Amino acid sequence: MNWIVPTVAFLEILLLLYVATIDVATRLISNEICVALAVLGIAGQLASPMQVAESLIVAAILFLLLFAIYARGWMGGGDVKLLVALAIGLPLPSVIQLLSVTALAGGVLALMHLMMRLLPYPALAPAGSSLVRRIYAVERWRHLRHAPLPYGVAIASGGIWVIFSKGF
Repeated sequence: MNWIVPTVAFLEILLLLYVATIDVATRLISNEICVALAVLGIAGQLASPMQVAESLIVAAILFLLLFAIYARGWMGGGDVKLLVALAIGLPLPSVIQLLSVTALAGGVLALMHLMMRLLPYPALAPAGSSLVRRIYAVERWRHLRHAPLPYGVAIASGGIWVIFSKGF
C-alpha cells in the first residue's frame, strides 16, 4: 500500500503537465483528463473514507462557487472542471493552498500576457522554427484577437505545487 500514494502523485503530475501543454495549444481541457484526475484523487485517499467524504463535500461546494463565476463569463468551463477534479483528491487546507497558488500563477500568466503588448508583432513562424518561436507567434496572434488566457497552466501549476507540498 505504500506505493499507491507516490504512484498516484506521479500520474497526477504527468496529467497536469499534459493539461498545461494542451491548454496552451488548444485552450481546451478534456473531460477524460478531469475524470482521470478525480479518480486518481479518490484512489490516493482510499485508506481514509472520511477524507474521501470530506474532499467530495469540499469539491461540491467549490463547484457551486466556480459555476457561479463561470455563469458570469469570468472563467472557462474547462478551468472549473479541472479545479473541481483536483479538489476531489484534496482535503480542505490543500484546496485552499491550490486556489492560492493557482491565483498567484494566474497573476504571473496575466502579467506575461500584458508584457506581450510591448513585444513586436511576429511574422509567421516558418517551417523548422523553434518550438518557442512557434508558441510566441501563436500566442501573440491570440493576444491580438483577445483570446482567453490558458488558465489551465496556472491551475496545473497550483496542482503540482500542492502535490509536492503534500510530500508524497
